[in-house]
Amino acid sequence: MELDVFDEIQRLRQLGQKAALATVVRIRGAESGFRTSKLLIREDGSRLGSIGSDAIEADVWAAAESVIREEKSRIMKFETAEIFIEPILPVPRIIIFGAGHIAIQVSKIATIAGFRSTIVDDRPEFASAERFPEAEHICGTLGEATAQFQADENTYVIIVTRDNEEDKHVLRWAVQTNARYIGMIGGRTKIQSITSELEGEGISRDRLERVNMPIGLDIGAVLPEEIAVAIVAELIHNRREGFRHPLSKKLYRTSS
Repeated sequence: MELDVFDEIQRLRQLGQKAALATVVRIRGAESGFRTSKLLIREDGSRLGSIGSDAIEADVWAAAESVIREEKSRIMKFETAEIFIEPILPVPRIIIFGAGHIAIQVSKIATIAGFRSTIVDDRPEFASAERFPEAEHICGTLGEATAQFQADENTYVIIVTRDNEEDKHVLRWAVQTNARYIGMIGGRTKIQSITSELEGEGISRDRLERVNMPIGLDIGAVLPEEIAVAIVAELIHNRREGFRHPLSKKLYRTSS
């Protein structure tokens, strides 16, 4: 049964679906049937496996909903056993708009950290397997590229193009999606100019305020490799703190 459970976990992650895995971590008394039991609860409520007790499974099944929603593990203690419930999350996708020096480093480091990278640029010599061997490549106009994506809570959008107008175009699209994270490179003047223009177009400040601008944690980064570390560190922090709806947390910053 365990092999079937782990095969199903792999399948769900590749499909971009969430689940919760309940594992017996402690037995009290003589309930040896619990010892190696696992129960997988899918996001739609369906189950695979067993932990050996209908009563306990009912409580675990109910708790799995919050584990999946909040993306945080928990331990449930019963008279006969302790159950560890952990979220099973899809492989996170990072879409990097722009294929310059910073993008190269971000893609490399993000891949090591467990993200699946997609590079978008209108220059075939830049959005290439030679420059980004670990990533998927989309070469075309930004309008064509953004039309291909359904950015959801498993999507992280990085905007590091070579032109402010291109940055604005991608940001206009990104803030109207449910992307889990949106970050744009740039200093105070650029950020204020672009956000003011988008507000003038009717995009709400609530949507603009969830964007990380300037992008990355403030670690004093200067070199492309250092900037990439700062960016990916921010992605990891966002990924691990537990999911919140994109409009429920303000992430907008205007410091240069």
